Amino acid sequence: MDSFKFSSLVQYAAVLVAAMIIGNWFLVEVKKAKFAKQPWYKPYLSIPGIIILAALCLPLLFLLIGR
Repeated sequence: MDSFKFSSLVQYAAVLVAAMIIGNWFLVEVKKAKFAKQPWYKPYLSIPGIIILAALCLPLLFLLIGR
């Protein structure tokens, strides 16, 4: 039972670290776009922006496929 809790903890920690890395990467893209005076949507067209948008759309996709 203890190994199950530990493996779950490691999985949650890995997801949290990945989210932090992608979030920081996206924040760097936002700062670059603001500094270059690019449109507000420019960071969302970068790789971390697309990853974030895909993660936000995933539950909706599951809802639509599940029906």
